[in-house]
Amino acid sequence: MCPTIKFSFFKTLFFFFIRTVFGQFRNPKALHRSVSNLHATHSGSSKYQKYTSLVHISDQVSERTLIFNVEGFLLKSSSLFPYFMLVAFEAGGLIRAFLLFILYPLICLAGEEMGLKIMVMVSFFWVKKDNFRVGRAVLPKFFLENVGLEIFEVLKKGGKTVAVSNMPQVMIDSFLRDYLDIDLVVGRELKVFCGYFVGLMEDKKKNILVLQEIIKQENSGDVIGISSLNSSLDHYKLFLQQCNEVYLVRSTDKRSWQHLSRDKYPKPLIFHDGRLAFRPALSDCLAMFMWFPFGLVVAIIRSFVALTLPFEISTPTLIFSGLRFTVITKPKTSRSFQNSRDCQKTERTLYVCNHRTLLDPLYLSFALKKNLTAVTYSLSRMSEILAPIKTVRMTRNRDQDAKLVKSLLNQGDLVICPEGTTCREPYLLRFSPLFAEMSDNIIPVASNSHVTMFYGTTAGGLKCLDPFFFLMNPSPGYTMQLLEGVSGLSMCQDGNESRFDVANYVQSELGKALGFECTKLTRRDKYQILAGNDGIACTSSKS
Repeated sequence: MCPTIKFSFFKTLFFFFIRTVFGQFRNPKALHRSVSNLHATHSGSSKYQKYTSLVHISDQVSERTLIFNVEGFLLKSSSLFPYFMLVAFEAGGLIRAFLLFILYPLICLAGEEMGLKIMVMVSFFWVKKDNFRVGRAVLPKFFLENVGLEIFEVLKKGGKTVAVSNMPQVMIDSFLRDYLDIDLVVGRELKVFCGYFVGLMEDKKKNILVLQEIIKQENSGDVIGISSLNSSLDHYKLFLQQCNEVYLVRSTDKRSWQHLSRDKYPKPLIFHDGRLAFRPALSDCLAMFMWFPFGLVVAIIRSFVALTLPFEISTPTLIFSGLRFTVITKPKTSRSFQNSRDCQKTERTLYVCNHRTLLDPLYLSFALKKNLTAVTYSLSRMSEILAPIKTVRMTRNRDQDAKLVKSLLNQGDLVICPEGTTCREPYLLRFSPLFAEMSDNIIPVASNSHVTMFYGTTAGGLKCLDPFFFLMNPSPGYTMQLLEGVSGLSMCQDGNESRFDVANYVQSELGKALGFECTKLTRRDKYQILAGNDGIACTSSKS
């Protein structure tokens, strides 16, 4: 009887501890204060609206200034840990990210404000301000995936929109201004010393002063505040002091809202950077850190197999290791004149492939089971040395590159990626028309890659590690689809179509096969957005 009583006691104590810890995370200390007390303080005012539906809010915000709390209203999940984990991993590296991960229990127990300060300190300490591009190149993708559709519809109906957040300004500014067209963003400023973040935030009072200036510029009765019932007490006071009306939404209602779909983004998300391909919530981070050492071993084994063994042995071995590989072929007929068909029988083949990762030419070689020569606009020296197939770098001079491609075609089959850089999202960049005049035997190849943990491309990181990160995924996938051939040379020489028409035709056919949208964006556009340069400063490291 006594052991049973002891077991029951410790069982009760254990569950009480778990409930206390996780309850503390869901409702930090600041939130344990009763909202009803705050409401009682303002009982004489009718501006406090509790448990109001979004339908009712939508009817009230038309053409009025709307001040809203980002984490309390805009985002479906108010947990900030994943976004700071992204900053720690992408801007600080694996060790900093692991430190933030093991400090998670302390962050939960410290309360909302102190927990936020801990995450800021770990993520930003001694990160160079001028080199910090995570807020512009990485975070917008993950923020957009957490925006509620119903919330976004409310913001669209409002007039001037003002976003207020406890997060640092450098994390949210680009996401809100560039992708959601928010007029003003009021976040916490980070302190800087000698050009480096010191991991400390400015006082909240500066946010209040900024809001007061905004309110002074608006007419009386035109300002509405929207936040969450789970927001901090400071946010309640701030909104009640500055807004004519305040609406609060419940977390249970937010969970039922739909996610904002990609086609409803005010600005399409075409480019983004960073290594992590998932939103790093706590459980996902645990899985990543547990997999990382195994992933290193798996990537080394896969690389060794691909570099040393013949296609007949390496292909089934790589598939056994977890790689998913799909090849779809179509008849190699050409969209051309009848007199060009005879020359196709003897002429070498030029494969034109859209660019997903640096491994595109290699996977095409595996699909065809023959060695190809890859022509690239730029390639890291390490990737060039380790490549199991021949790689040739182009000069970006049209006349010289044309002679180079012609010479290589006389030696064997060739593969070229005319986009000139990789694109992760379902979009195709503008195709360089150089390939259109090089051959009468052009085979478009629709390439697509699938990852679950790490991206195999980067604009601001080490390019030599791109293939390695791709192979570190538990089960990376590749799909290669060979389309009907195109006789570009005859079409251009006979004057029926220009080389630009042929390039646009190949781009459109690849877009249809993949379900991707064709754009006129270029390599330069990508690197201006993600890295702040033209992408050609160092041809040995960019791709």
